[in-house]
Amino acid sequence: MSAKAKSIPSAANAEQPADKAAESRERILDAALKEFSANGLAGARTERIAAEAGVNKALLYYYFASKEKLYAAALESVAIRVRDSSLAVLSKAASPGERVLRAALNHFDRILTQREFQSLMQQEMIRMHRGESSALDVLAELVFRPLFAAFETSVREGIASGELIDVDWLQIPMAAMGANVFYFLSAPVWRMLMDFDPFSAEALRTRRSALVRFLALAIFTDRKRGSELAESILAETPEPKAIEAHEPPVWRRNLKVEGKSE
Repeated sequence: MSAKAKSIPSAANAEQPADKAAESRERILDAALKEFSANGLAGARTERIAAEAGVNKALLYYYFASKEKLYAAALESVAIRVRDSSLAVLSKAASPGERVLRAALNHFDRILTQREFQSLMQQEMIRMHRGESSALDVLAELVFRPLFAAFETSVREGIASGELIDVDWLQIPMAAMGANVFYFLSAPVWRMLMDFDPFSAEALRTRRSALVRFLALAIFTDRKRGSELAESILAETPEPKAIEAHEPPVWRRNLKVEGKSE
């Protein structure tokens, strides 16, 4: 791309109101998130991103100097949304045990609804195992470290107060979130072994409610109170619309990490 071509969006953008420029940038990030999650960094095409965002490629490269920088920005934007949503649950004015139950449910709903983030996470782990450059270290500091710290605080407070059972604190988040990850990652095996569709609305509703109910019975010293909290949380937490989509998440359906870079 010539220097002259690059100067065109720069001049146009200088005349744009700040809110319009921000809107264009967000449209590009949203389109990039869809493209990268479906096709990976190597297989993604900036032509498709620009078309989806309703801008030309020159403007795309004005905001993001390269496809790699666009990928990093898209990953960061969705990671921050995931982090902030989860931290809001873990900082809720509630007992430690209630926060843990809500965090487990939020995690299930996040895997189901934040499909692009799950796809990008899978791709980053594959790249890391291949010895390629990976953004996992950035994600760990930006998202997982603060979430893990908040979860640890809630669990330790719950154990200290006697609300939660006295076990190695790490076992509780492993039980809470590990069950979710195992279910979604192992969906093809569940389908073969048990002859049911793990992504049907009925199956997702069953697993979603069973998660919270089981955890309440498993980690609360007062199991009756834990069960009452579980029912209250399930009743007041809206069911994700994605449950009715009746299709596997994009990261299981269309994961691509190979292809030629533009």
